[in-house]
Amino acid sequence: MDGATRNLVRRRADNRCEYCRLRQEHSHLAHHVEHVVARQHGGPDDLDNLALACHRCNLCKGPNLTGFDRGSGRIVALFHPRRDRWTEHSAWRGPRIEGLTATGRATVLVLAMNDARRVELRAEILGRGEVG
Repeated sequence: MDGATRNLVRRRADNRCEYCRLRQEHSHLAHHVEHVVARQHGGPDDLDNLALACHRCNLCKGPNLTGFDRGSGRIVALFHPRRDRWTEHSAWRGPRIEGLTATGRATVLVLAMNDARRVELRAEILGRGEVG
């Protein structure tokens, strides 16, 4: 993937993780341009399959396309940044992210969006009066 493509993905995402919404400037590690559908599953390098992800979301997501929704007891598709709207599947509850749908709940769980350090970081950002 060339630098122009990476820059386009970053600009399109406004330098914000497309999964947990963490802004690049709030992270010590560079956000990654990741494949929504991993290459090992046949995912292409085209823009419709690329998303900006913080280090933690990218690490937790890996090649996963699905996750378990405890609410319905079903395996469901994870949030897809090119097809899904974040606000339809997730909502802020203070520094925590709440899944509103089966997809949202599974994504929050698989990507460990509410692990202690991530909630602590969001609380610090909110405490400074900055938007997460």
